[in-house]
Amino acid sequence: LRLIRSKMLSSSVRYSRFATTTLMVASLSNVAALSTASARLASILNDPTLITFDSPPSQTFDVIDPGASAAQFQDGSAVIAHVRRMGREDTKDAINRAHMSLPDWRDKTTAAHRSGILSEWSKLIKESAEDIAKIMTLESGKPLAESRGEVNYGTSFLDYYAAEAIRPNSAGGGFISPTPFATPDGAPRGKMMAIHEAVGVCGLITPWNFPIAMITRKVGPALAAGCTCVLKPSELTPLTAIALETLAKRAGVPEGVFELVTADREMTREVGDELCTNSIIKKISFTGSTPVGKLLMKQSSDTMKRLSLELGGNASFIVFDDADLDVAVNAAMSSKFRNAGQTCVCSDRFIVHKSVEGEFVARLAEKVGQIKIGHGLEDGVAMGPVISNVPMKNLSKKVDAAISDGATCVIGGSPLVDLGPNFFEPTILTNVDTNSLIWCTETFGPVVAVKTFDTEDEAVTMANDSSVGLASYIFTRDMSRIFRVSAALECGIVGVNEGIISSASAPFGGVKESGLGKEGSALGMKEYLNTKYVFLNC
Repeated sequence: LRLIRSKMLSSSVRYSRFATTTLMVASLSNVAALSTASARLASILNDPTLITFDSPPSQTFDVIDPGASAAQFQDGSAVIAHVRRMGREDTKDAINRAHMSLPDWRDKTTAAHRSGILSEWSKLIKESAEDIAKIMTLESGKPLAESRGEVNYGTSFLDYYAAEAIRPNSAGGGFISPTPFATPDGAPRGKMMAIHEAVGVCGLITPWNFPIAMITRKVGPALAAGCTCVLKPSELTPLTAIALETLAKRAGVPEGVFELVTADREMTREVGDELCTNSIIKKISFTGSTPVGKLLMKQSSDTMKRLSLELGGNASFIVFDDADLDVAVNAAMSSKFRNAGQTCVCSDRFIVHKSVEGEFVARLAEKVGQIKIGHGLEDGVAMGPVISNVPMKNLSKKVDAAISDGATCVIGGSPLVDLGPNFFEPTILTNVDTNSLIWCTETFGPVVAVKTFDTEDEAVTMANDSSVGLASYIFTRDMSRIFRVSAALECGIVGVNEGIISSASAPFGGVKESGLGKEGSALGMKEYLNTKYVFLNC
């Protein structure tokens, strides 16, 4: 990889334009060219070897900076890197290496040893935090401050599962139950033991919106449990995964224990198919859309794999008439506009009591108008681009359709073409038709859709009127209502008077078509364990 110079362009009062610091691949004809490129990359990264190749790949695909300008897309400088393009045969090889490494990692290492490696991996990531944050911002578009925060969030999973590895609920642990069997004279006979064991080789598929955290949230418990794994990161954000793999090796993760398969959009289907149908893989963990999750579930059925599926959301955000509106507005800002609204737990459907709608919307619109939008590497930018042009176009169509159906656009509503093809104004829509796409489907963009309600039952019914159930948010000062509504909501996560609720120590996952299983907490470790019952007649 070689560095293309960065330059600051003019900025307006509200919006800014930052010419992307761009990484381009050096000649792939020989190792010397790659080495020279690494030296030039040092002007951006303290350690450019994080994302360089061991040997020149024969086939590559482009990694794009989503925050690039229209001119950069036209002249090709929006391409920040070329990454090895892998397919089915590469995936088979990776699976076989993980399979060969499993006995030594599972059976010949102690939990304390695995814990130490995870802790060292976390330490190395923290030491390279600024480099990883810059890489993440370049390939995902999120502001640098958010990328720095994600490094901390991502390493928290490694720290958590390093501790979890040595606890009785991890691999090698278990429990003893009183025996129900008796000797002829009535004395207890035998011992009943339940022993936790690693599932085996795991196939892990991660999305682009959290390039580090979604990896560590899966790889952390898998390695802690004694599993080996094959990871397929998003084709949009493979550089962060490459950096993590580099640091994992430096931390002492043995060859074959953590395998990485990078594939473009075209090859992703066959890589996923191989992970799901290969009998060596015993578990699939996937974070992504509900349609893809259903496909992976079908593909995995013939080999009866264990599944963890964290799928789509369409989170409700209920503001009751007794809510602290300052708290609700601040929570809406963090829950809706983080990563330009592109998280699975982002608030999409704002269900606001009619008596406070005007005040809530006015306060929210004032804060939305202050959001600084631009390229994520520029100081002070609070919101970057949508990840690519296709979701950008879909977002514009949804907003236009909602307005045609009678919604009122309070602020925003349009693409920001002067910044680049992937930027969209933070938007607030009121009087949204509950049959419109902006309401019925996951938005994945910086759009607040508001609908009013009269009664508590009406609000809960509106919130539950969805095929998915990942997260919901409620805002009220009434403790009885908090417990009553939390119980009534059909979702896996409820935030009460708070907009950011994810943590390594909390179970994360949904109900209905939002998926299966949990990630994070001790329950996240359980997803990578089988429990064997042993009866000892002694």
